[in-house]
Amino acid sequence: MAQSLAFLLVHVIFSTKDRMPVLNDDLRPNLYAYLATVARNAECECFRVGGVADHVHLALRMPRTATVAEIVEQLKVSSSKWGKTQSPRLAKFAWQRGYGVFSVGPADLNALIGYIDGQKVHHRKQTFQDEFRAFLKRYGVEFDERYMWD
Repeated sequence: MAQSLAFLLVHVIFSTKDRMPVLNDDLRPNLYAYLATVARNAECECFRVGGVADHVHLALRMPRTATVAEIVEQLKVSSSKWGKTQSPRLAKFAWQRGYGVFSVGPADLNALIGYIDGQKVHHRKQTFQDEFRAFLKRYGVEFDERYMWD
C-alpha cells in the first residue's frame, strides 16, 4: 500500500488539580476554543470540547504519527500556561497529573458529541470521580484507587 491511512477516534478526559472547580462559565468557552486550537495545531481533528467546572472532555481524531501521550501533554501544558494568564485567581492553575483516553468507534461519534454536550446536566447527578470510575469499568481498565486522584 502506497499510503498510510488511519481513523483513530478517542475520548480524552482530564481534571483540574484536586478537582478544583475553577473553570467557571465565563472561562469555559474560551478554554474549549483554546484546547480545540491546540489539538488542531497538533494535527488532530477536534470534534468537540466540553465539560464542567472541574474537568474537560475532548472528542479527537488522532494523527497517525503522534502518540496519545504526546497529544495530551501538548493539550495540558499549553492550556495550563494559557489559564494562568486569564485571571489572577488562576495564577496557580494546573491540571491533574493523569488522564483517561478511551477508543471510540466512528459510528459512535455523534453519541460521544452528545455526551460531551450534556455534561452540565449529567453532572447534576454524578461526580467526576464516579463518572471516571464508570468509564474505567466500561472499558475494563483495572486501576488502584490509591493512585487515581492527585
